[in-house]
Amino acid sequence: MDLVGACRAFVSVNQHGSFTVGAAAARMSQSVASRRVAALEERFGEPLFERTSRRAVLTPFGRDMLPAARQLVQAADVLLHEADAAKRKPWRLAVPGVCPTAGLARLVAEARGHGVTLDVRVAAPSPRAELLHAQQVRAALIAVPPDEATWSVPLGLATARDPGVRRVYLETLRLGRADSGPARRVWIQPEDDVPHIRDPLTRLRDAVGLRPAQLVAAADLTTAAAEVLGTGDLLLCSPAQAVELALHWRPVGETTLSRGYALAAAADGNPQHIEARLGDAIARCLGADTRPGATGGTAA
Repeated sequence: MDLVGACRAFVSVNQHGSFTVGAAAARMSQSVASRRVAALEERFGEPLFERTSRRAVLTPFGRDMLPAARQLVQAADVLLHEADAAKRKPWRLAVPGVCPTAGLARLVAEARGHGVTLDVRVAAPSPRAELLHAQQVRAALIAVPPDEATWSVPLGLATARDPGVRRVYLETLRLGRADSGPARRVWIQPEDDVPHIRDPLTRLRDAVGLRPAQLVAAADLTTAAAEVLGTGDLLLCSPAQAVELALHWRPVGETTLSRGYALAAAADGNPQHIEARLGDAIARCLGADTRPGATGGTAA
């Protein structure tokens, strides 16, 4: 028996003095209200209403039971209200600064379609982790090594001019004795200035004989992109970023690099339902390829 529904019918019929009007006020048919009150009477073993009157009149037992029935209905209404408010509570999510505005807007819109209100906070890798630790967000897309990642984004080198090759090898940036021009640099944007990306690239720089100054960590993407657009320098970036900046993207010849992301929650959070509902939307926002076995395309 639906105890709350039966008590709701009981309370509403008494309030309006009629099974017909009381049922309509409780948004149920008269037959449903009658069955629910009858089930309640059967459960209690006593009648709640006098059946001989044209109006629904409480029996002495019904008068005794009415206060408790009202309390149950009111408690159920409070519970339903709190559940609805909890579902509407914004989910503060820390996201990478590399997510384009259009991608974030689509993510927020898709979340609404799943009954989730997202409140995104854009930040670099370290600040995202700090926001999560301080519980200023409920969850964050944390930068992790590819083998720990839920979503991966391929990285390569992008230049203002078409390099004319399928891959760009860092060893080709090494200055020879006869070279007189400035050394070409590889710019790392803040999103990729993390150990699992920066350290392998630094080791590769040293292994192929580049100068330390040929690998530069930029303060922001705008500065790095401006240097690349105005010189022969290269930007470490994703294919999607290269398209946005009108650069020519190629994979790194000597190694495979990628951004890795995982959804982490604060102490009182549970990101599993967000990941289950919005995993594909998050992948699109990050620029991760969701096709099985895909490794990313080449931007022209």
